[in-house]
Amino acid sequence: EFAFMRALSRGLSSAPRRPVFVVHGGAWAIPELLTDRSVAGCEAAAAAGWEVLRRGGSALDAVETATRILEDDPAFDAGHGAVLNDRGDVELDAIVMDGKSLNSGAVAAI
Repeated sequence: EFAFMRALSRGLSSAPRRPVFVVHGGAWAIPELLTDRSVAGCEAAAAAGWEVLRRGGSALDAVETATRILEDDPAFDAGHGAVLNDRGDVELDAIVMDGKSLNSGAVAAI
């Protein structure tokens, strides 16, 4: 297993690096009724974040831009609430990390 990973990482290290910008709309089972709106919202957030990067903005600025798109989209509860946990309580987690410096900030189980 580890030999495979080492071989894979050697092969990847010589490949040209291209940035990737990934957005997800939450960790829950999206009802069919919201699927199209959720996908469209994630695509809009990813496109906005990518545009920040394309124009030379920082990764942190791109993430903030994408997050604001999700917060303003009524298909998501980002910034406005949460899906209740198994006890019926609101419980939120969030993290942001600067990939260049590896500085991060997070909140959990609030």
